[in-house]
Amino acid sequence: MKIIVCMKQVPATSKVDIDPETGNLKRGSAGQRTNPYDLYALECALQIREKTGGSVTVLTMGPAQAESMIRDAYSMGADEGVILSDRKFAGSDVLATSYTLTQGIELLGGADLILCGRQTTDGDTAQIGPAIAEHLHIPHCAWVSAIEKVDETQITLRQNFGSVTQISRMHYPCLVTVDKDICVPRLPSWRLTKETRERPVRIVTFEDLPKPDLTRFGAVGSPTRVERIFAPEAGAESMKILGSAEKKAKKLAEILAERKYI
Repeated sequence: MKIIVCMKQVPATSKVDIDPETGNLKRGSAGQRTNPYDLYALECALQIREKTGGSVTVLTMGPAQAESMIRDAYSMGADEGVILSDRKFAGSDVLATSYTLTQGIELLGGADLILCGRQTTDGDTAQIGPAIAEHLHIPHCAWVSAIEKVDETQITLRQNFGSVTQISRMHYPCLVTVDKDICVPRLPSWRLTKETRERPVRIVTFEDLPKPDLTRFGAVGSPTRVERIFAPEAGAESMKILGSAEKKAKKLAEILAERKYI
């Protein structure tokens, strides 16, 4: 079983500087951490490998500093790490990002199973995983809350859509995006940290990709643009309402109605 896990580094804090001209986040202004949802995807991949055998490769698009995330994945049990890193990838929207990751997957010879976190905490689109599947023309399941069964030929999944739960079965190759709480990510192993200290992390540039068509990558290949991005205003307003429970409830309802919350 060949498994690829798509992961990403995201800002470690909400206090991130914003470029006033481009509207892009200045990612260097805040520390980076692994996207939490991607840790669930990695743990699922490791558990599946324990059942079926095979390998787990972590794939990410970003600066070379993403090596620290790959090292953490190695210490959890990942076999290989690849970073798609090139200035030509900068400014990518969902379409360009998913296409770049697809090119990386094809460069690696494809996969039986591709796992992604449901979404990232900086973009929150939850579209990258499904978009990769569409580029690759393979089936996918999103919002997966449990892996019911897995073997060498197919995977059975539970999807939670709020009021509806769906059980889906797919043959490989396929892509799955997992929700939080599907599992508990394991802690990094000190033994694996030492054993993988010298393990290489592969850097892939634009020219290395199977189809390096500049019109499909970065800002040039992104049909959507961020018009404006801004930090939310900090602060809170409090109000004390006195009186009996009945009077307080009535006054609260009036305030909420006046402010058009109800």
